[in-house]
Amino acid sequence: MENTLMTYLNRRLEKKENQEKKPRKPGPVITISRESGCSGTDFAAALALELNEITPGKEWKVLSKEIFHHSAQQLNIEPEKVSKIYKSETRNIFEELLDAFNNKDYHSDWKIRKTVVNVIRSFAEDGYCIIVGRAGNIIAADIENSLHLRFLAPYKYRLKRVMAYRDLGKKEAAAFIDKVENERNSYRNAAWGNKKRHNEIFDMTLNCKAFGKKTRLNLVVRAVREKLLL
Repeated sequence: MENTLMTYLNRRLEKKENQEKKPRKPGPVITISRESGCSGTDFAAALALELNEITPGKEWKVLSKEIFHHSAQQLNIEPEKVSKIYKSETRNIFEELLDAFNNKDYHSDWKIRKTVVNVIRSFAEDGYCIIVGRAGNIIAADIENSLHLRFLAPYKYRLKRVMAYRDLGKKEAAAFIDKVENERNSYRNAAWGNKKRHNEIFDMTLNCKAFGKKTRLNLVVRAVREKLLL
């Protein structure tokens, strides 16, 4: 009897040690990609509140521009420079050389973009994180415990929202939308890097004109439950 009990306890101990050695599964992470004029940050904040109520002890955090601050800390440069480089098209070699000669703390555009990608990936793997924009869906595409959202809407709807939210005329709002979409394309280019590109796959694509914020929240929370992210 004693030998049987010792064998059982030893097996339990070995099983526990193996479980402790096993790396934690990355995530859960939610990414939100959206067209200009479709609010993402406000929705993410509301979603975090909903998820915090149903996952006590786990605090969901929303990340957007904060990513640039974390990246800047690692590089010891200003967050504004990180943001500028990450969302801009590749500069020419002359501009890079000027920065290199004039700044002792110079970091190449490639290094800055790579740092931002690594920061986003780190947050995604840590989990309980909602990443708004910044090509998070590409960077976290291979994380199984994830939910990737895409918000879109007809152009006229988005144009009116930008005009109202930013107090812009029609022409200025249209220029703003073009500028933001170009920057977001740059985010995607930075996230892809040298990797082979493929179609971006989203778990849910929602029309913001057809579904109000509350309805989208209900749909997304249900999707979170269905995918067993909690």
